[in-house]
Amino acid sequence: MPANIHNISLGEPMSIVHKKTAVAAALSGLFAASIALAAAINPPTKPQTSPAMNAKEKANLDMVLDWWRIVIENGHVDETVKYQAVDYIQHNPSIPTGQAAFINFFKNVVKIPEKNPIAEKLARPPVVAGAKGDFVFLVFEREAKDPNDATRTFNSNSFEILRIENGKVQEHWDSAKRTKLPDGAPKPAPFQQAQAHPERGSTGTLSAEEKKNLDIGTMELKDMLQYGHLELADKVMDPGYIQHNPNVPQGRDGFKQFMSRVPGRTPQEIKPEWKSAPAITLVSGPYVVFMWDRKDKDPNDPSQEYVWNHFDVIRVEGGLIKEHWDEAVIAPAAPAR
Repeated sequence: MPANIHNISLGEPMSIVHKKTAVAAALSGLFAASIALAAAINPPTKPQTSPAMNAKEKANLDMVLDWWRIVIENGHVDETVKYQAVDYIQHNPSIPTGQAAFINFFKNVVKIPEKNPIAEKLARPPVVAGAKGDFVFLVFEREAKDPNDATRTFNSNSFEILRIENGKVQEHWDSAKRTKLPDGAPKPAPFQQAQAHPERGSTGTLSAEEKKNLDIGTMELKDMLQYGHLELADKVMDPGYIQHNPNVPQGRDGFKQFMSRVPGRTPQEIKPEWKSAPAITLVSGPYVVFMWDRKDKDPNDPSQEYVWNHFDVIRVEGGLIKEHWDEAVIAPAAPAR
């Protein structure tokens, strides 16, 4: 089993994850059969947009997509002032915070080439998009080679949440981790992350259907995966459950079999509170978006920790969880000992 925390645990406290990672690595030989099953190629996402947005939420989504297309894809970085607050808060752990720092980073560090004329459509649009209250969420997808089998590819997802304030992007979270600098590169400046302020944005008013969908999502991510009651999958998951984590088999039964092999996952008394609560929860029609703060060692200074964000997104259909996305990838197999 790859020692990847996304693959072992969805929505769990990091202390538990680290323990399970060590045990999983030790038992990797025993799980050889499950690795082959788990690494099966996952299906691409059929592009989809939330059908439950009001006019303001649609306008927020359109604004963010225009910003993405003009500034990030087409390199017109100076145009960001039309879309982005001056005191923009950045949570990507490799990009400085603030509008001025954003402009400098993309113009002088990344050096995005400016394309003319500006494309009318995104070259790589999100496969899932929606908005709720003051927040916009996007799920992107890419195809990559399986590091353990060059004849195969797999799909993986990345995530963006943006908080809108006064018609501009005020705050941004994504699923990126801190980038390790090349060996021999100059030591980076002291790294300090911006304080998050999701409480400054409204997550909207939930409809009766959205409340039900939130309860269903909570049952999977809290009751099943944090309290260990995998039998609840029969109650809330569609038999044809579509899994976009490339390490987990398709279908409800495949999910149950894979998760039941995670070391230490035994049923406990279900409590109202999360063991590890999400930092942001959004519900837009059939989509439930959970985002967690995670901590990891800074690859450029292992004496320091930094915060990155883990995502789980589900789509509910007919009262059952039909589809799931997270940021997991297929990790290279551990060298034989």
